[in-house]
Amino acid sequence: MTIFNGQVQKVNRSLKYSILDGAAFSAMLGLTQNYIVPFALALKATTAQVGLLTSIPNLSMALSQLASPRLSERAGSRKGLILPVVLLHALMWLPILLVPYLFPGAKIWWLIVLVTLSVVFGSLGNPAWGSMMADLVPERIRGRYFGARGRIAGIVTLVFSVIGGVILQFTASNIFLGFSILFGGAMLFRLVSLYYLARMYEPPVASRNGVRHRLIDVAKSLGSSNLGRFTIYVAMISLTTNLAAPFFAVYMLRDLQFSYLTYVIITAVGSLSTLLFLTFWGKRADRAGNVKIMRITSVLIPLVPLLWLASRQVYYLALVETLAGFAWAGFNLAYMNFIYDAAPPEKRTQHIALFNAMNGTAICLGALLGGFIAPHLPAVLGYNLLTLFLISGVLRALVVAIFLRRVSEVRRVSKTGIISLLFSRHSPNGNGSANGSPSSLHFLNGSSKPASAASDSDSRGGQRQASHQPPV
Repeated sequence: MTIFNGQVQKVNRSLKYSILDGAAFSAMLGLTQNYIVPFALALKATTAQVGLLTSIPNLSMALSQLASPRLSERAGSRKGLILPVVLLHALMWLPILLVPYLFPGAKIWWLIVLVTLSVVFGSLGNPAWGSMMADLVPERIRGRYFGARGRIAGIVTLVFSVIGGVILQFTASNIFLGFSILFGGAMLFRLVSLYYLARMYEPPVASRNGVRHRLIDVAKSLGSSNLGRFTIYVAMISLTTNLAAPFFAVYMLRDLQFSYLTYVIITAVGSLSTLLFLTFWGKRADRAGNVKIMRITSVLIPLVPLLWLASRQVYYLALVETLAGFAWAGFNLAYMNFIYDAAPPEKRTQHIALFNAMNGTAICLGALLGGFIAPHLPAVLGYNLLTLFLISGVLRALVVAIFLRRVSEVRRVSKTGIISLLFSRHSPNGNGSANGSPSSLHFLNGSSKPASAASDSDSRGGQRQASHQPPV
């Protein structure tokens, strides 16, 4: 879709607003994503209930994604769906923070219900958001833009995650007061996110020539198309990852008896590593393609849970989380941009919805299975959760070996060796400056010459942070 001159300023402003939206959303995320499980543990949740707290919301999110394309059509525009559900997402933090005070019994079950509603509202607009961003961000700078946006968002997430840990540490004698402060702040920041989303420009949707593309038609091509095989691969990675992912917090807080501050330091190291490497991977994805990045990072992802078996020392676990952040930064950025590249514009919302639905279902099944089997596993090195981490690592490796080789790159990229890709400081891909890296990002410096709001290819798609993988 070509941008006319009158649209250039709208697009550049929208890309800036998207970064501000991402920063506000990330502040909310920093105050919540690492603290829902500790909140549940403070409410005396069992290991099985922690599994349900992860699995049920993700299953509900997955099923809700299937309705997203139709809801977007009924709303009349993508923003017509995005804005109301973001408002509801913000407001859901109020009843969540009131759980310890309003419900004298069955607190965990009320928490599961409310978190489920929050997750559904928070993710229902993801396909529409991804479709809109694919129209706004030119393909030739997509990796760098989302790398830069992700890095800013990551810094904000890290800062507020540390702030959250400090708040809980200082309110340990009245821990639910601390959680109320965190979740109340999360609601306010999500409202700020809503403000910037409302100010963004929504490009016209790609013409469908009167043809309605049904979700079922997209689903039928899963086994035969490159994008379908890719969707299956990421879903399987999510399943095997979330077999263990929800229980690293349980392992640290319950089994190792770490303080909240120690817990947040370890998780913050992973977040810091992720954000430091986002720009690194973004430039390389633009140069060598997203599949190349996924092949490199997919080798490292199975190692992460296995390394948790080697030591319980805080400094060692921080090093493991550094490696995890390096791997997941590249994997998450590459898989998101691959969907942008591979999904036809007229079917983009359907592809994103199906991807999110399958990924959410996989996350649900992994967490549910992990929570169910963990108490019955034999202990490794004294802890049955370490056995779960071992199983997760082995299964991740099997998924990589079986599925990833069936996914191929969809755009023309330069052939680059792994050593050159990882250690070269130059990216000779012909986009921008003499060394291939643009001297500046037009959407950040006010330049008025973006070539197009979307790529000149016929493929796009993507998803929001809702399917974010933890650095474990």
